[in-house]
Amino acid sequence: MSTLAYDAVIFDLDGTLTDSAPGIVNSLRQALEMMQLTLPGEGIVREIFLGPPIITGLQRHYGMNEGQAFEVLRIFRDCYHERGHLENTVFPGVRALLKALSDQGAYLAIATGKPQIATEIVLRALNLWHFFDAVSGPLEEDDPLIDKATLIKRVLPEGKRAVMVGDRETDISGAKALGIASIGVSYGYGNREELIKARPDALADDPEALFSLLGVERPEPRGYFISFEGNDGAGKSTQARFLAQRLERLGYPLVLTREPGSSQVGEQIRDILLSNANTGMAPETEALLYAAARAQHVREVIQPGLKAGKVIISDRYVDSSITYQGAGRQLGTEVVRQMNAPAIGGLMPDATVFLALSPQEAQKRQHAREKDRLELAGSAFHQRVDAAYQALIAAEPDRFLVVQATGQKQDTAELVFRSVMERLRRDGIG
Repeated sequence: MSTLAYDAVIFDLDGTLTDSAPGIVNSLRQALEMMQLTLPGEGIVREIFLGPPIITGLQRHYGMNEGQAFEVLRIFRDCYHERGHLENTVFPGVRALLKALSDQGAYLAIATGKPQIATEIVLRALNLWHFFDAVSGPLEEDDPLIDKATLIKRVLPEGKRAVMVGDRETDISGAKALGIASIGVSYGYGNREELIKARPDALADDPEALFSLLGVERPEPRGYFISFEGNDGAGKSTQARFLAQRLERLGYPLVLTREPGSSQVGEQIRDILLSNANTGMAPETEALLYAAARAQHVREVIQPGLKAGKVIISDRYVDSSITYQGAGRQLGTEVVRQMNAPAIGGLMPDATVFLALSPQEAQKRQHAREKDRLELAGSAFHQRVDAAYQALIAAEPDRFLVVQATGQKQDTAELVFRSVMERLRRDGIG
């Protein structure tokens, strides 16, 4: 095990841990438009609005007096709190870095020019809050031009070897004013020339470089497998996509896949299986084709992704064959389970999201679109499928995350996200 280079690591937020530029820029654009002003070009925005206090940029670029700048800042904050904070992503590698530092007992803190309340909202929304021992941002009673050294000092622990990690000159100068080490990150909103002039103790061109600079080992890749199941029409594909987008924004390395499909062989089998031209397909043929597509899927997509430490989200997996061919086609659930044993090689999901929606309600949702061959199988078929799903859930209650899918898509997405995040935290995945 490596020895930590510092006992305490204090991070800037925007441009260091998260890419908040889209939310900041869009919120600033809205605020300026309300004042009948136009956002400047990208170069100017990056230089004076991403990192330094926004009020400074307003006065510098638009020549505003203090009162005018404060009014634009007030509107900007309202826009950012309403929507802008959601347009924020964790830089790749940052989540693994924070977890590694936390696991090795480092004191972790944030010192940022973003207001304290907004900072806490962002950290919670991005599921980063639990990593930090302390957070420092301007309070309501603070001057918005509060210097970085003061913000760092608020979270600087006594008697520890400390380092400040940030992307702007102010982060480096703030650390120097307090006599602590500093690391500049060139992947953020500053630039390499600015950081070199500030003379940090080290430079990192990407989050991966911070592992060695902070003396922390890169953890062994640990993948996680999530499948989505449910009756046809429950919204599996939509919810799998929503979850993938949200987890990716939180910095999880991710693969979104589906069954049958997600490989050249699998997609060709999918076309055969779902085509309405193949109504005469024997149930045994159907089951074997699903197993064949799954074997390719496991070996070409799922296993490599897990080995690389990625979160795999699959729209359907072997439970679908057990319920649809085993129960729906009445081949027998154990027969189909054994048929798929060579295909999966013992690989089962770490968690399975089951979207709970009755077959009757699911069929109503499908009414407006063309149905594939399985969706046309009839109500008795789908009742047997549903009963088989309930039996699987009863047999493996810990694996299944049952989420009610009767509401609107976004409401269901929020339920899925909360359920999955609780499971990821329980299982130690970031």
